[in-house]
Amino acid sequence: MSLVHEIDYGTPASKSETSVTLTIDGRQISVPEGTSVMRASMEAGIQVPKLCSTDMVDAFGSCRLCLVEIEGRNGTPASCTTPVAAGMVVHTQTGRLKDIRRGVMELYISDHPLDCLTCAANGDCELQDMAGAVGLRDVRYGYEGDNHVKARNNDDNNLKWMPKDESNPYFTYDPSKCIVCSRCVRACEEVQGTFALTIEGRGFGSRVSPGMHEHFIDSECVSCGACVQACPTATLTEKSVIQIGQPEHSVVTTCAYCGVGCSFKAEMRGEELVRMVPWKDGQANRGHSCVKGRFAYGYSAHKDRILNPMIREKVTDPWREVTWDEAFAHVASEFRRIQYQYGRDSIGGITSSRCTNEETFLVQKLVRAGFGNNNVDTCARVCHSPTGYGLGQAFGTSAGTQNFDSVEESDVVIVIGANPTDGHPVFASRLKKRLRQGAKLIVIDPRRIDLVRTPHVEAAYHLPLKPGTNVAVMTSLAHVIVTEGLYDEAFIRERCDWSEFEDWAAFVSEPYHSPEETEKFTGVPAQSVRGAARLYARGGNGAIYYGLGVTEHSQGSTTVMAIANLAMATGNIGRPGVGVNPLRGQNNVQGSCDMGSFPHELPGYRHISDDATRDIFEKLWGVKLNNEPGLRIPNMLDAAVDGTFKGLYVQGEDILQSDPDTKHVAAGLAAMECVVVQDLFLNETANYAHVFLPGSTFLEKDGTFTNAERRINRVRKVMSPRNGYGDWEVTQKLAQAMGLSWNYQHPSEIMDEIAATTPSFALVSYDYLEKTGSVQWPCNEKSPQGSPIMHVNGFVRGKGKFIRTEYVATDERTGPRFPLLLTTGRVLSQYNVGAQTRRTDNVVWHAEDRLEIHAHDAEMRGIRDGDWVKLASRSGDTSLRALITDRVAPGVVYTTFHHPNTQANVITTDFSDWATNCPEYKVTAVQVSPSNGPSQWQTEYDEQARQSRRIASKLEAAE
Repeated sequence: MSLVHEIDYGTPASKSETSVTLTIDGRQISVPEGTSVMRASMEAGIQVPKLCSTDMVDAFGSCRLCLVEIEGRNGTPASCTTPVAAGMVVHTQTGRLKDIRRGVMELYISDHPLDCLTCAANGDCELQDMAGAVGLRDVRYGYEGDNHVKARNNDDNNLKWMPKDESNPYFTYDPSKCIVCSRCVRACEEVQGTFALTIEGRGFGSRVSPGMHEHFIDSECVSCGACVQACPTATLTEKSVIQIGQPEHSVVTTCAYCGVGCSFKAEMRGEELVRMVPWKDGQANRGHSCVKGRFAYGYSAHKDRILNPMIREKVTDPWREVTWDEAFAHVASEFRRIQYQYGRDSIGGITSSRCTNEETFLVQKLVRAGFGNNNVDTCARVCHSPTGYGLGQAFGTSAGTQNFDSVEESDVVIVIGANPTDGHPVFASRLKKRLRQGAKLIVIDPRRIDLVRTPHVEAAYHLPLKPGTNVAVMTSLAHVIVTEGLYDEAFIRERCDWSEFEDWAAFVSEPYHSPEETEKFTGVPAQSVRGAARLYARGGNGAIYYGLGVTEHSQGSTTVMAIANLAMATGNIGRPGVGVNPLRGQNNVQGSCDMGSFPHELPGYRHISDDATRDIFEKLWGVKLNNEPGLRIPNMLDAAVDGTFKGLYVQGEDILQSDPDTKHVAAGLAAMECVVVQDLFLNETANYAHVFLPGSTFLEKDGTFTNAERRINRVRKVMSPRNGYGDWEVTQKLAQAMGLSWNYQHPSEIMDEIAATTPSFALVSYDYLEKTGSVQWPCNEKSPQGSPIMHVNGFVRGKGKFIRTEYVATDERTGPRFPLLLTTGRVLSQYNVGAQTRRTDNVVWHAEDRLEIHAHDAEMRGIRDGDWVKLASRSGDTSLRALITDRVAPGVVYTTFHHPNTQANVITTDFSDWATNCPEYKVTAVQVSPSNGPSQWQTEYDEQARQSRRIASKLEAAE
């Protein structure tokens, strides 16, 4: 293998459909109108020297290396800023140009340290490359190695290099190497949209600075890595490159964090990962990244990782390391015993949204074909199951309607119940870029998220609704659109059932749905609702993006249907720039749903009761399938407490930390006789496990992930599994131990089976993905190239369905004992339950969960910033430190759930969505009071967890 090289064309591609023909160094080439001369040259195979140009940002024209001569024009214009013209004749290499370039390069080198042999960028330095390209052989100016970025040591009056900034845990800033090309500044502005960097000083004193004399760690920098990637020298360098050296081969794979599904080059030395570099051809991320995908991969080699199978008789016993064969035999024996003793339905499985499509498919197949029941569920139950139900009812399929590129054509964007800058940062950067170009933004969220106001971006409307009132706000928006005649009648008559629309329109037109009436309990000013509705309906292409702040409610499914109603009523479906788009939380939430992880659905969202669908799988698998839906996760736990559910296989999920009402989850797990956890670490669920099967990271496996835009992306193995097996192999060996004759040799064979049984994946194969890079389902005979935009000529279900969305207040109410409303969410640096990111240097930014509370509420309770507080609900209590802020309104508090020592879900209730049992994480009545540290429950929990994680071999070694 070798390094996968990407061509840098110097300037972005033109999107013009008009072609222009010109001649460059005697070669005739046709390119789109608006293309730069530099890019045209590169496309003709002619490399023009450059330093300040890169195709990730707009042309700048400062380095003066890319000068060319154009017949009929005076001077030597910069090729990066000069657009092509018909008939243009360009010369890139003349005696005059050679002299100019060498002179320019000589000035650069005279002002740069000549420590190339010991420089971390040696072998990957554009300055070094360009010196060679222009033929520089001598430097006439100044002293060799002298540099303007030096500081005088007052003690000995000697000059020394200006100190490096090592404050960021992932990269080093060395100002002595800066050539002031501004690429990092422009990347921060144009690609990331944070505007954290600037050029400080003038003339020889100019250099890049993260703010006003700040260190990187203290600045507004979000550590996305765009500046490091853009830097042509060693000014900004990954610390891993400094420590390990330059990579010698790379593999393109897919990030295993959020649902954006970014493509990366994993750059390696042998089996050691040097760095992750965002892949420019990645169609989800277009060469950008965030701090998690770019840098937070160290968990794969963390000391906490478990690499050997373990078993124990009781959860109070220490773990005992065993062989893989012994572990598989033990699980198979226990599951058979339990089913013989308690019945076929007494065991089940939970698939993972972090694992690949192929691995998830095998787990649900094991449950259906091996366990003989349909007791299989997934973490999507507790995040996006209302998306599946709501969009399925309205449109006929449970997935987002657009690709991420679509946002570039949006004119108005509604973000509801999502915080893209923290949860989906790469998409957020693309959204912010579109907003800077003039698109309008409407934010519907109880909390003032960053998008409400951030550098160069401000929402036209922020509707700070009271948690739990999503349905009322969405219906009041519809009320304005219908009563003011802002709906798209032509679209509705053509694409939807007109009589259903009339019924819905009459419903939303009722006076009690008016913004003036709903304001009384949503807290959103009527005029803001009316303004937002008019903007969305009249503003051009309108797109809606939503997250868990929509789905994790008792009316989650109702809100999803209300969103669908709004999009259909305004005709914002079926073309670029519009649509309804759920922002999936984990890397493969979409895929785990697609693969049949719900107890009532086989792969492709087909109901288990459908005889024809079951027949497809029965013939292929050679077994008779149960036609009755199985148990959902909450039902499994209830049945366990009742004594009828006794065995569980959990792959890659931590239900004890991530699911609601922690005490009930713990009681359910404690009541089981054989809990099998397959994961990287001894997570919180493993505290109650009897068997632990070591998992493998995304770096150690082949497969596919499906992101939030339905994009099927290849995951490629870049190193051998440290535990010995990929997760798909572990499931297969477990199935074989239970008597199933599985014999897959490679995950590609599993995908072939998925394609053979699932219509939306019919043409998907590894060979096809190698040719296309990725594809968005449905990919079948009707859509052989995939489907970037859904519902183009009609809805999957036929006619779009308008559905009444009556607001029903949650049963969770505030009162004298619990007067505040708690809502939860994520931060940029951490991911989900934190099992991965907590084991990286990302803890520098978020070392603990904090409780955000408004100054008014804090003052009433005698709470100061940083104080320990007790957070209590009807379900339980925990303690954490307070963060006083105006991001939340009085009466609302907010926290994250990344750290198990907080266990925020001990607070949340067992209320859930009426259609899907998705928990109501976002609305919990609580009280906050001063505390002096961890609660008794936390202390007891920590001790139980510590005892549960004892491993006999390590205890013996310690003795």
